[in-house]
Amino acid sequence: MPTHITENKLNEATTAVDIEKLVYGGEGLARQEGQVILVPFVLPGEKVSVTPERVKNGLMRASTAQVLQRSPQRIEPRCEYFADCGGCHLQQTGHVYQVEQKLAILRETLQRLGSLTYEAEIPAVSGEPWNYRNRVQLHFQDGKSGFHRAGSHDIRSVSHCEIASPLLNQTIALLQGAVRQTEWPKFLRSLEIFSNESQIQITVLDSNRAVAARFFDWTKGFLPPQVDGAIEYQALGHTFRISRGSFFQTNRFLLDQLVNVALGDSSGEHAVDLYAGVGLFTLPLSQRFKTVDAVERGGPAFHDLEWNAAHAGATNIRPRRGSAEEFLPRNEGKPELIVADPPRAGLGPTATAELLRILPPQLTIVSCDPATLARDLRKLLPGGYAVEKITLVDLFPQTYHFETVVHLRRA
Repeated sequence: MPTHITENKLNEATTAVDIEKLVYGGEGLARQEGQVILVPFVLPGEKVSVTPERVKNGLMRASTAQVLQRSPQRIEPRCEYFADCGGCHLQQTGHVYQVEQKLAILRETLQRLGSLTYEAEIPAVSGEPWNYRNRVQLHFQDGKSGFHRAGSHDIRSVSHCEIASPLLNQTIALLQGAVRQTEWPKFLRSLEIFSNESQIQITVLDSNRAVAARFFDWTKGFLPPQVDGAIEYQALGHTFRISRGSFFQTNRFLLDQLVNVALGDSSGEHAVDLYAGVGLFTLPLSQRFKTVDAVERGGPAFHDLEWNAAHAGATNIRPRRGSAEEFLPRNEGKPELIVADPPRAGLGPTATAELLRILPPQLTIVSCDPATLARDLRKLLPGGYAVEKITLVDLFPQTYHFETVVHLRRA
């Protein structure tokens, strides 16, 4: 039963363990004499031979693994770089089973960290599991162009990415050759490439010194069409301007579904969009509510938010520059709905306390991390809210990441 894992050479410190389940992070959890061992690229029910190494907090992670007893859910990975490149974690199984495992991880995390035993069905929204990403980060070193290796900052040279969009794959292939040309600046370490599938936007993420304009002029001679400033993205019937440094969701197939799940059939007089970014939720909210306060602290994103509201003719949007922690204490209105799409760190204690003070009738949280979501819910539920519905949106197939939309109503 040859797999990408069985090619690893095992040393004398190997031990056989049974994989109980997958955990958030994409690893399989096993136990031996009470010791928790985390193993990458395995599946529940498999027996694997591993070489563990101790890490912090008493956990051990396997540095190598050989599949001794194979799960019936195991398949051959589609990507030749899988398990070497650190971008994907779950290509060893099919997409349907991936979603099932993510649902199990979500339930377990909410119960363990949030003391929330949710008995109702959690629907899952999913789409095309390949070529969905509209944004990638490429790293460069010693004539190599690619992604970080799994668990390392070393670079795995790649010519394509199975989860990146077609135009991004074209760019990835061209940059692999460009990095070996004399025109390539050897001090350039990392670029972000964003695409709307007709143009690309290139942003320097890491460089030992400033990258001259002539570099970008040179790349325009062989890369797909580039924008010099902001890129325009069509979604939900709107045009979104997205500047360098502005956040925008990366799954080009599920933008509409994510917004529809978050907003449902809500409507009314006043809504608030916290962590609004460039306005992905704000613009649809403006079509449902008479007044929308859109709160964003990041400079590039806030200016994009203003432009997008004006371009849409949404005069009922009130862009608010600042953090949620700054806006909420000053809020004097009584919004019927607050939508919060916080970063991975979650809402945090200050924003949570202010939400419990305001107690809007409806509160929707769009979370990219089940652990911080569970922590926030642990405070919100005893403070005056009940869970109305939870939905998993699989924005990141082949990886352990997913989005969770939680609808809360005032109890």
